[in-house]
Amino acid sequence: MSIPWYFLIPGGLLLLILGAELLVRGASRLAATFGVSPLIIGLTVVSVGTSSPEVAIAVRAARTGQADIALGNVIGSNIFNILVLLGLCAILVTLIVAQRLVRVDIPIMIVLSLAVVVMALDGRLSRLDGFLLLAAGFLYTGFVIHQARNEEAAVEAEYEAEFGGAENQAPVTTLGHGVLVLLGLAALILGARWLVDGATIFARALGISEVVIGLTIVAIGTSMPEVATSLAAVLRGERDIAVGNAIGSNLFNLGLVLGLTAIVAPAGVAVPPGVLDFDLPIMVAVAIAAMPIAFTGLRIARWEGVLFLAYYAAYLVYLLLDASQHETAPHLRGALLWFVIPLTLLTLVVLALHERRLHILSKP
Repeated sequence: MSIPWYFLIPGGLLLLILGAELLVRGASRLAATFGVSPLIIGLTVVSVGTSSPEVAIAVRAARTGQADIALGNVIGSNIFNILVLLGLCAILVTLIVAQRLVRVDIPIMIVLSLAVVVMALDGRLSRLDGFLLLAAGFLYTGFVIHQARNEEAAVEAEYEAEFGGAENQAPVTTLGHGVLVLLGLAALILGARWLVDGATIFARALGISEVVIGLTIVAIGTSMPEVATSLAAVLRGERDIAVGNAIGSNLFNLGLVLGLTAIVAPAGVAVPPGVLDFDLPIMVAVAIAAMPIAFTGLRIARWEGVLFLAYYAAYLVYLLLDASQHETAPHLRGALLWFVIPLTLLTLVVLALHERRLHILSKP
């Protein structure tokens, strides 16, 4: 007897969230036991761990011939992480980031997002594209580890307080940490299977494309670990961790997750025209919208957080209208692509340059 989709989808999401939590906790404690610094743990282990649901979905979907779900998941997760995750964090507290890496990571995220668009211009992400993206992911990880040595003391203290050292960990054996990792991986594998199968059944039943399901239900669900980690960090006053986790997860999604998807999928990943013309440009636009925090002394203010959330709501409304072939969908699409987003990006750039100028003038 097959399990219905309305049990598979929520059950799969719960297993993915639980698996990511167990994996992050176990891997973080293992890394601390072996003397890895809390800063490196926060910048790499946690970012990869919170992206593990996307990895599990990508491998499962690609192997079963449903790479559309994986593609939509990566694009949707990256849009969600900037607009919703950073938006919510900014509403809770104005985000002012000291972490030097974030100011480098955001331009890298923009460049890698543009690279994906260029690779997709022929309508497909090939295995070669996948290997290039995966290599970029590994290079980024090495860069993070190398640059972390030069991070500011205040930022290191933030990560030390959050992730601690081996001496601050609970007296659990190394074997116990390893068991947590294995349990997390098992939950991720089963959760990915349930979610992909349930999403596929649901999409076919409603006549909605698997890409749209990936952009919405799957993307929001697999982004929950990032949301939990970042919101908890913000509430504790650890703003660098919150922003670093969101940007780091986006970079791992583009490099590791999308790269693996293109490699594992038998014929690469087909990129539908609608995704190439709309969703990928939106992903690039929201990456650029994060640029103000890449400048010294700049921030994401509360009003910008509200704006980010409003944009995501408009994006979701468009996806739903387009899926139902509503007559207003093309008008909303045009407004988002050619008016609202460009105007906002221009405003953010002007504000960034203005605050940068004020910062320079305020120096003695």
